[in-house]
Amino acid sequence: MKIVLFTDLDGTLLRLSDYSYDVALPAIAALKERKVPVVFCTAKTLSENEYYRAELGIEDPFIVENGGAIFVPRDYFSFDFPYSNEQGRYYVIEFGARYDELRAALDAIRAETGFKITGFGDMTVEEVAEDANLSIEQAKRAKAKVYNESFIFDEPKDKEPILFEKVQEKGFSLTHGGRYYNIHGRNADKGRAVKILTELFKREYGAVMTIGVGDSKNDIPMLKAVDQPAVVKRPDGTWLEVPHGLENMYKAEGEGPEGWVEVVERFILS
Repeated sequence: MKIVLFTDLDGTLLRLSDYSYDVALPAIAALKERKVPVVFCTAKTLSENEYYRAELGIEDPFIVENGGAIFVPRDYFSFDFPYSNEQGRYYVIEFGARYDELRAALDAIRAETGFKITGFGDMTVEEVAEDANLSIEQAKRAKAKVYNESFIFDEPKDKEPILFEKVQEKGFSLTHGGRYYNIHGRNADKGRAVKILTELFKREYGAVMTIGVGDSKNDIPMLKAVDQPAVVKRPDGTWLEVPHGLENMYKAEGEGPEGWVEVVERFILS
């Protein structure tokens, strides 16, 4: 049976504090040797995904901006499949709303509520770099958004339900990841993207076993769409609360990439 690994990046494969992944390199090498696809499923942009794929030598399909689109390298699958458009060396299956629509919705919510909302589009490259602990080049990649907008919600926690309600009123969805809130199209969903990509893997390989690794609320749709969900420990020593329908979710003892390695060794390499 073909095993396919779907993984979040920030706070999971990448340490949340400094985005390091060195501890995971031996496990990644073992996965590549066994030809296990490693599918990034993250809030990160195309540019950010391409950077880490190049750094880690991973050539499998990937899911960007919280399910905004699936990018499949040309000739990766041996059959034709429907896609939205072609971008460079990828076939792209799109689900997300456009960036200007999302920015306009946030502007409207700010005007209606007075909430302090600061999106990446409101920030300079230098400000994003400082806030997210990124280099200038990394911040440029993080700002290259197409299907979602990341933002800081500088309001008390009890205001969050109003924010969610307002986003829904505008026709969009809201998720909260490791660092930021993200507004995106209703059809942009990590779980939906995982299911569609899993079907493509099944057409290619027949029986497929899917494993998903994450750390935060925006990973729940992905975790619900895989056969074996798993979460890593967060920097505060807690795990994502087990939601209904994920009673088989594995909780790794390790934080971030250490927990990621634990999951890979337990379910794939053992």
